[in-house]
Amino acid sequence: MQVSDTSDLPKYRQIFNTVIDGIEKSTLKRGEQLPSIAEFAAAQKTAKVTIAKAYELLREQGFILSRQGKGFYVATDEARVKLNIFVLFDTFNAYKEILYQAFKEALPADAHCSIFFHHYDLLQCKKLIKNNVGKYNFYVIMPHFDEDVSHILSMIPKDKLLLLDKDAQKLDGNYAAIYQDFEKDVRTALHSGLQLLRKYKGLHLIVGREHFQYVPHDILKGFTKFCKQQNIHFSIQDDLAEKNIKQYNAYLIFSDSDLIRVIKHCDKMKWKPGKDIGLISYDDTPMKEILLNGVTVISTDFKHMGSKAGEFIAQRKKQKIANPAGLIIRKTL
Repeated sequence: MQVSDTSDLPKYRQIFNTVIDGIEKSTLKRGEQLPSIAEFAAAQKTAKVTIAKAYELLREQGFILSRQGKGFYVATDEARVKLNIFVLFDTFNAYKEILYQAFKEALPADAHCSIFFHHYDLLQCKKLIKNNVGKYNFYVIMPHFDEDVSHILSMIPKDKLLLLDKDAQKLDGNYAAIYQDFEKDVRTALHSGLQLLRKYKGLHLIVGREHFQYVPHDILKGFTKFCKQQNIHFSIQDDLAEKNIKQYNAYLIFSDSDLIRVIKHCDKMKWKPGKDIGLISYDDTPMKEILLNGVTVISTDFKHMGSKAGEFIAQRKKQKIANPAGLIIRKTL
């Protein structure tokens, strides 16, 4: 058992966590004797009162027991600790609410989640992780950056890490991840709607960079590959000016603000979505199920993602799985 002088976590809590980890990983067995308070204090150059505080907390929670004149022993082979979870999302919106609710419902009733947001700011992401390492027993991170963030994520012990929505390809180690395969998903989704897309003159992806929206680079790659393979006229646009909204064309739109702007333009021009113009939105929400009698969407299953994330943590699973996604065809295509 090691105690670090550089950790932000109090030393007694470091000792507590180390014993719990040992029980969880079966490196500490039931009946095994722990170092005495004096031995531990001398070995780690730590005050006896600190060791005593950690041992007392462990004893109170039933993880160790003391025998008069004989010392401290591991009392159990099961470390049932209340889950305290650090959740770091990019930003909050309607589909994140669906994900988060499903996540919470899949966790034990006494689990506690602290939720933070990095808003696509890499320095803020690093600061939040660095300041909270060691304070939680699980870390759920949404690493929505096109650049490599493995050096930041590596601050978190791999057995306590779950990446959500996006994997980190350069991060080594055995960690959990539930991710979208963005390039494959967009190609597969668009291919499933190919017959409907053929009735339009072109297909245009609207990134909408003036809005606060993360668009993975792999989506742009998948979209471009699909259009070239199917010989579909296409464009990728950062901005959606009214002059660029053309009749008999289809649009894949990321920002909800851009979607509303196009719908308003259709009303003004008396265009009927699904006939005079094709509209596809990215990421499904309950609002899109009823808007215009149903907006066609490319979306992953956020409820499934949240439920699996909660299951992974509750059952200590260390898997990496792709979350299901596809095209939901509604009236606007």
